[in-house]
Amino acid sequence: MEFKVGDLVTRNSHNNDIIFKIIKIEGELCHLKGVNIRLIVDSQISDLKQYNDEDIEEEKPFLERVNKPKELNRDDFFYLPGKILHIDSDKDYLERCLDYYKKMNIWALGINEAEIDVKNNVKDLLQEYKPNILVITGHDVYSPKKGEKNDINAYKNSKYFADAIEKARQYEGSHEKLIIIAGGCSSYYEKLITSGANFASSPKRINIHALDPAIIAANMALADINKDIDLKEILEKTKYGKDGMGGIITKGTMYVGYPR
Repeated sequence: MEFKVGDLVTRNSHNNDIIFKIIKIEGELCHLKGVNIRLIVDSQISDLKQYNDEDIEEEKPFLERVNKPKELNRDDFFYLPGKILHIDSDKDYLERCLDYYKKMNIWALGINEAEIDVKNNVKDLLQEYKPNILVITGHDVYSPKKGEKNDINAYKNSKYFADAIEKARQYEGSHEKLIIIAGGCSSYYEKLITSGANFASSPKRINIHALDPAIIAANMALADINKDIDLKEILEKTKYGKDGMGGIITKGTMYVGYPR
């Protein structure tokens, strides 16, 4: 079968578990990007299979669950959700996350920027837009051949995520005045948390869903500023729960007013 850029495929060697889009073809080698999972890989054409709805787990129930707006008492009260600045190295995922925020009725600004460059601009962006919530995400990978899990050099982009978090914390040191959500697939979770993130991936060094950082951000935007969040409940709303995302207990960012 002939494949072309833009085709949706799965990999036979991985039990056809993830849908990919072909983004580049070089001879017999294809460069693939996950449709739903924040993952970029290479594969031989011979290992690919054209995507078929019956091949993998249905995505629809997950999307129906997370796309349901939070129910608020709008008869008497009005609400001011937190504002989100979302920096993402992947334009496709960024647009998908911005669509998600729009469905949740949350103000969000998206910036498409490579992981290595975020640290250079994040303080200026925070100063200009003054968000309550900062998302720094994109792609990452842990390579056991390069080192142990506690070796920052064994990760593709975790160092850049950590550098950006530290720069953001120079702008705002309080974990409650600025909520930071950071990381990609199999990122160095402990390092991102100790660098200053409220939430990060990935405790079990697994892949995360394209929407996982946005799901956390939206929940923080709609959480009461005077109350501690239910940390476990928020994490369980993501695709892989506490295996993919972790964080610290803090307060929300939404003000509630009366009368409407």
